[in-house]
Amino acid sequence: MTEDKPSETDLRAFRAELKLVLASKHFTRAPKLAHLLFYLCERFFAGEANQIKEYSIGVDVFYRGAQFDQDSDSIVRVEANRLRHQLAGYYADEGREHRLRISIPVGQYIPAFKLQAVAKQMPKFAGFRLPGRPVWWMVGVLALLFLSIGVSVALLRLHRAASSSSLSGLPEGTQIGPPAGDEIRLLAGSSRSFVDHAGKLWSVDTGFEGGMAVKTPEATIWRTQEQGFYRTSRQGQFRYRIALKKGIYELHLHFAETVYGLDSGGEGRRLFSVRANGKTLLDHFDLVADAGASRTADVKVFTDIAPGADGKLTLDFSAEAGQQATLSAIEILPGLYGRMRPVRLLTRQTPYYSNDSHWWSPDNYFEGGQMARDAAPAAGTDDPELYETERWGNFSYAVPAVPGKYTLVLHFAAWRDNGPQSEEDAHVRSARRFNVFCNGNALLKDFDLRKQARPGEALMRRFEHLEPNAQGKLLLNFVPVAGYATVAGIEVLPE
Repeated sequence: MTEDKPSETDLRAFRAELKLVLASKHFTRAPKLAHLLFYLCERFFAGEANQIKEYSIGVDVFYRGAQFDQDSDSIVRVEANRLRHQLAGYYADEGREHRLRISIPVGQYIPAFKLQAVAKQMPKFAGFRLPGRPVWWMVGVLALLFLSIGVSVALLRLHRAASSSSLSGLPEGTQIGPPAGDEIRLLAGSSRSFVDHAGKLWSVDTGFEGGMAVKTPEATIWRTQEQGFYRTSRQGQFRYRIALKKGIYELHLHFAETVYGLDSGGEGRRLFSVRANGKTLLDHFDLVADAGASRTADVKVFTDIAPGADGKLTLDFSAEAGQQATLSAIEILPGLYGRMRPVRLLTRQTPYYSNDSHWWSPDNYFEGGQMARDAAPAAGTDDPELYETERWGNFSYAVPAVPGKYTLVLHFAAWRDNGPQSEEDAHVRSARRFNVFCNGNALLKDFDLRKQARPGEALMRRFEHLEPNAQGKLLLNFVPVAGYATVAGIEVLPE
């Protein structure tokens, strides 16, 4: 129902719903969120949806001034995330019977007004009776239902027992697959929370012992969209103790060297080790050598992480020869036993749920190239939105991966030549002949996208049994032969 400017009929309904929301206890007690929601809706009602940007919100709503830098100040993303939760709470409580509902989709700030069915309350059992059926008939149905549930539970227990017996070395009671509980994300050295382009909330620094919080001058950090994310760190000799529920987790440690090697080589200037509950994860770790350069985001992934006997994950960071260890962020996700979670990313600034219910992250791990969007939907696919953006030019991706074999799926779209109106769109008319390498090995040679696919058509290429390099990365290089290289989406799937 969202349009550039609502019709008069829709506008009356939208304003009525907004009035009810703002008058609720959920928003009268949260005036800052009410002001933000009012601002977003009024701009939308005025037909100014294309002007609802992070910068304008920071300046107009949060009075950040003309020098507002959304890369280092995530106030808008933080408050928008709070607003999404507040709206969800409202529609689970006071607004649960409303058919028209307001939401702020993840990754954007334009409000959406959608109609949805409202679930009717089930009558209490004491007064429940199916029309034309005696009570004994309903009791019989319930007995059969409970019997089938009991059989299913018994079979499930047998299956789990058989599965557990085949997993040597797995402690008794360890959960297989994603455990219950929230994901944990914290920014080392930061006193402010942060919402990234994927809509994920990163908390302030907590759970640490030792070290010092360090804030570095603003500078471009490569291979990430989250520039402000790497401008704080914890440095020195330090430890984190993080409470976890029993289960298997995947740990991501985020680093960026912002001190050594800014003007010349920085290898050998900072060496440190990382241990998890006494087990070595990184030893004699040279951040610059691993990332390939200073001021470059470097993510290390570890699978099969579990809490210790005390119910906590203890991470120890210790440097060598009087140096200082460094850390930008910790991310702990529900894990998959014995393998890494799949990686799916699109060349866009917002996350996306595809038609097959897979979550795709915003563009990440890249260096070089530019992003562009095609207004025309892609053909030859049931999910054209998956192909509406591209990274083009001469660029690379360094996707972190644990040891093992992976299947790589590259998604392309042969854009239509719609007669670009500006010099910025001139790349649309250029050739699309390029090579693709993975860790130096050619995957595609002299690949001509315009010969492989018709204009506007989506195309996939699949490569199996790939292994990460010594730095734990699938380094993908897209190198032009004529015109520019391009890619729309990347999937890295553990085999």
